[in-house]
Amino acid sequence: MPDSAIRPRKEFGKTIAADITHRLREEIIACGLAPGEPLRFDVLRERFGASFTTLREALTALAAEGLVDAQEQRGFRVAPVSRQDLVEVTDARVLIEMELIRRAIARGDDDWEIAVISTLHRLKRIEQRDPEHPLSDPEWKIAHRQFHQALVSACGSATLLAIRAELFDRAERYRHLSANFRPRPRDKAGEHQAIMQAAISRNADLAVQLIEAHIRSTSDNVATYAGHLLDTE
Repeated sequence: MPDSAIRPRKEFGKTIAADITHRLREEIIACGLAPGEPLRFDVLRERFGASFTTLREALTALAAEGLVDAQEQRGFRVAPVSRQDLVEVTDARVLIEMELIRRAIARGDDDWEIAVISTLHRLKRIEQRDPEHPLSDPEWKIAHRQFHQALVSACGSATLLAIRAELFDRAERYRHLSANFRPRPRDKAGEHQAIMQAAISRNADLAVQLIEAHIRSTSDNVATYAGHLLDTE
């Protein structure tokens, strides 16, 4: 399997616009920029020292990913969170992940299995640093993304992988809300282990069942315990 299959989806730093896009994306996903928060050009120009054209390019790219709203006559804002968006993102992720993991299990070779096992091993090692608050570690976020990318990397469709990556980013904000408001610890390590084992055992039916439960657990927790933050427009 090529190295690119488990590298982060977006490269950054090649242009000023790409770098700003990456930095804003990370802040939006981590809820450092709150849902619905205005993205004013004067503030962004002072912060990034970039031109109006460059900032518009970055914000337009994020709007295409569903992370920013372009409001006619009113500029840009961070895309709000809502129950409807949560349901739509969750359902779309379930459909895509289930299909891609089936394809990956059918097509995956030894290199794919090694990538799945090794990315999970790295994720576990990082979790050992702070098992109670793994999302606070930036390395955990990268390792978590790489594990889920590795699971589907052998699916054989670059187009579906790109769609999946954008849905993963949109779901990341809800994942942060879920972690902040979950009333009891979740055994995510155990869930990841079970998904990995089903995948490398080529048990596609079990793997899709587990990945759906894994995704919907986050969604259900947000709806139940962070519902007061949804539909606040």
